[in-house]
Amino acid sequence: MSSPALSSFDWAVMAGTIALIVVYGVYKTRSASKDLAGYLRGGDMRWYTIGLSVMATQASAITFLSTPGQAYEDGMRFVQFYFGLPIAMVILCARIVPVFHKLNVYTAYEYLESRFDLRTRLLTALLFLLQRGFSAGVTIYAPSIILSSALGWPLNLTNVVVGVIVIVYTVSGGTRAVSQTQKHQMIVIMGGMIAAFVYMLSRLPEGVAFGDALDIAGAAGRVNPVGFELDPKTRYTFWSGITGGLFVALAYFGTDQSQVQRYITGGSLSQSRLGLLFNGLLKVPMQAFILLIGVVLFSFYHFHPTPVFWNQPALARLKAKGSVALLDAETSYQNAERERRAAARALVAARDRGDTSAAAAARRRLVEHGAAMKAARVAAKAAIKRADPRTETEDADYIFIAFVMGFLPRGLIGLLLAVILSAAMSSTASELNALGTTTVVDFYKRVFRKDRDDKHYVLASKFFIVMWGVLAILFATLAALVDNLIQAVNILGSIFYGTVLGVFLVGMFLKHVRATPVFVAAIISQLVVVAVFLLSDVGFLWYNVIGCGLVVAVALALQGAMRSGARAS
Repeated sequence: MSSPALSSFDWAVMAGTIALIVVYGVYKTRSASKDLAGYLRGGDMRWYTIGLSVMATQASAITFLSTPGQAYEDGMRFVQFYFGLPIAMVILCARIVPVFHKLNVYTAYEYLESRFDLRTRLLTALLFLLQRGFSAGVTIYAPSIILSSALGWPLNLTNVVVGVIVIVYTVSGGTRAVSQTQKHQMIVIMGGMIAAFVYMLSRLPEGVAFGDALDIAGAAGRVNPVGFELDPKTRYTFWSGITGGLFVALAYFGTDQSQVQRYITGGSLSQSRLGLLFNGLLKVPMQAFILLIGVVLFSFYHFHPTPVFWNQPALARLKAKGSVALLDAETSYQNAERERRAAARALVAARDRGDTSAAAAARRRLVEHGAAMKAARVAAKAAIKRADPRTETEDADYIFIAFVMGFLPRGLIGLLLAVILSAAMSSTASELNALGTTTVVDFYKRVFRKDRDDKHYVLASKFFIVMWGVLAILFATLAALVDNLIQAVNILGSIFYGTVLGVFLVGMFLKHVRATPVFVAAIISQLVVVAVFLLSDVGFLWYNVIGCGLVVAVALALQGAMRSGARAS
């Protein structure tokens, strides 16, 4: 199964969309970049612009590239990651957003200096820069996989090209331009994904309905949106989502500057609150829909041939080397796939007849031959690793793009590539904008250059955006997959988010705790979370709970010890 070359129409659609985004961003910069407040904070945004901007910042290219592959291989369990998000939006609107509006902050970390001290502000800002700087590299790397696979370009060259486009767009546009552009990008993105889903359903064989597709996926354990297991090693459960996912959402939307910068642009407190509630209402259904695309794609491929390894350019290159083990694994895979295809058709026929016993037998054969295909894939990946140790064998991120390139009609291919690139540009623009803002406001302006004019700080902001963009490109060239891209970003965020959230919660709810206890608690908490990540198999969502809980507990203990010591003296 090979991907066709892009037609001239696809090129026109993709290039035209990207060019329109860049030109629109530059156009919106005309009045936004004249002073520091305009460039970094924008202002006077309506709630729907804020809501769509918040969603676009979170829903990067990784969401639309990696999530369908996640569902294809693991089902819909990942949706539980977002179960705590609506609750988090309510908490943020009630307690945190009013504080930011009252203080009229540029960054979330300014609040921590007013509550604690400068070193606490700088520590949390530094943790943000570390986490978001690496994440920006992954969000560049994600669409680069698409382009390098679709166009045959070297991956590192693609990283540089995509990164440079994003840097130009971000430097040219201030916060207001980013938010306004994201509003239109989000509409185009969802329109493109809906079009791909509808076309996928239309290409199911005659007589195979949506319900049949869900039954096929369900037989293989892919329709599994909710699980109540209590094992902390299980990544996605109702309990980890409603607790760990809640802490992630509180930390991400309440303390991550890339999101805070989206909603402090509200023209009023009510506009900011409505924007966040809009996100809380639509995010879970949107994520469930993207996962559903992957589930239906899994059933779709029960009726169409699939490769033993989804990175098809790499597969073709390695097959040319004549690896006997790889060729044998591919043959076993194809034989099992033919049997699975026959079982899928038998299941649909049995369902149409109402023959429950025949349907049950067909489901068992689906599972049996699916397991044989999985074993053949494991053998193929082992052979690939032996033939070329540098080849990344985690290939789930190539599944959706293989469908786009192999089955969508001309024009729609270009639209889907433009959709994913638009999402990458949108999310990365927010990240670089936030990285530049935090570097200037929390470090450069606060510590190193305190008495310069707005023109100086705007130029400094643009310089730091370029600097972080270049670093993101370097991170992208060194990126390695952890299961898949969306999990890599979430794991990286979870390592840092809990600690920062703990500091904010202490600041807002434990008024008697002073600066030194919370600063020491944050350092201890961060070291413990890193140790848990390196030395245990605990699911990453629990890092947020561990980090936040440790900061609160240790800060309370240290504050109590300091008070006891003061009384004793």
